[in-house]
Amino acid sequence: MLRKRTYILLAALAAVSTAGFAGSRKARPLARPALGFVAKVVCSDVFVGGATAAQALSDLPDEPIARLVRTQVDEQDRRVTASVPFVASRSAAYRDGFGCVLEPADSSLGTSPGLVRVTARGSLDPALWPDGERVEPGAAAGVDRTRLNAAIADAFAEPDPARPRRTRAIVIVQRGRIVGERYADGYSAAHRFGGWSMTKSVTNALVGILTADGSLNVDANGLRPEWRAGDDPRRAITLDDLLRMSSGLAFDESYTPSGGATRMLFDAADAAAVAAASPLVHAPGTHWSYSSATTNIVSSLIRDALGSDREYHRFPRRALFDRIGMSSAVIEPDPSGTFVGSSFMYATARDWARFGLLFLRRGEWNGERILPDGWVEYSTRPTPGAPLGEYGAHWWLNAGASEDDTRRTWPDLPRDIYWASGFQGQYVVVVPSHDLVVVRLGVTADDRAWSLGDFLRAVIASFEASG
Repeated sequence: MLRKRTYILLAALAAVSTAGFAGSRKARPLARPALGFVAKVVCSDVFVGGATAAQALSDLPDEPIARLVRTQVDEQDRRVTASVPFVASRSAAYRDGFGCVLEPADSSLGTSPGLVRVTARGSLDPALWPDGERVEPGAAAGVDRTRLNAAIADAFAEPDPARPRRTRAIVIVQRGRIVGERYADGYSAAHRFGGWSMTKSVTNALVGILTADGSLNVDANGLRPEWRAGDDPRRAITLDDLLRMSSGLAFDESYTPSGGATRMLFDAADAAAVAAASPLVHAPGTHWSYSSATTNIVSSLIRDALGSDREYHRFPRRALFDRIGMSSAVIEPDPSGTFVGSSFMYATARDWARFGLLFLRRGEWNGERILPDGWVEYSTRPTPGAPLGEYGAHWWLNAGASEDDTRRTWPDLPRDIYWASGFQGQYVVVVPSHDLVVVRLGVTADDRAWSLGDFLRAVIASFEASG
């Protein structure tokens, strides 16, 4: 998956470089998604995340970008433009309340109160985390501090220059408190990090909240107007099928220049409409196939359920983020105004940890029920079609195959582990049997450079060793 996404740029820009001026018209369809990727990622990293322009640009695959793409960061207008002369140009702009949106964006977006700027580290809420931002990791009991610190240090180490790990943040929560935390040089607790596909697990939580009052029903079908027309077989797809990546839709989850996921995320005005147009190739509920498209359909269903766009755009903050102290979190929309629920959420490492803690606490926060009773159990129940029991409802699982639970992602680690996972090594891992939440954020271009499983083994061992 990681190398496929990088291929967006490498393949598209290589095609552009060989096309020349005469071939620019043919090159333009290949360049548009690649340039959309550059403009959107740099804009979000700088104006939402808080990175410098140099940091954001250094996190992109450098060689083809340095050679071919002109990237302009306009600090005053908060806009980023990526272009290849005589071929194509794409821009993304920061919109108050929404983060960065690829242009042209729906002018009706206006502004929103939904985005709260991250304060400087020195003025963070002094209450003890998770209620505030004060952290006392040295006071934690039941941890072998030497072993835990060694595990964290190894995550930031760079033993192979050819395969850099580029870990940016680690936060480890045990018994509801931060017991380990570290940031790479140039980053801090105030920096927002993009979660990429971890956003899918947040979309799961928003669905759960709406099921509590009957606004959504996981067993409902006939979900989209075009699916309800005539005898369209897609009428049978349920919300549960979508959450379990078992819709049967033939979406192309590839990141080549003309791939379905590339066009949906970085070239389409309406990601959900692109996704919903996919034909049915399997009976709903019978075939598991990971697809970002299904999540963006779910995001459109949330919009439909809420009715008012104003309510929809305020909903993540009102219903989830504010209630558990995730003041930094923002989900960015596509140009049509629908949240890109598959991929475009930013939050601080501590706020990603708060999200994991909500699930560890089975949907409760300080005595208040945020997620409906049983939602976490539903979300972490293995999807029948996932061969190793590795997927629930928008969460990855270590559950194991139904016929042999020793056949699982990490046979030597607890079966109850589940996690949100995103491009370039973003993880929020929940380990109920050890009362743990582990957050790792980075920019790892090669998935062989760093092992989440090895890191979890070292972290868990630091608590077991303490006795």
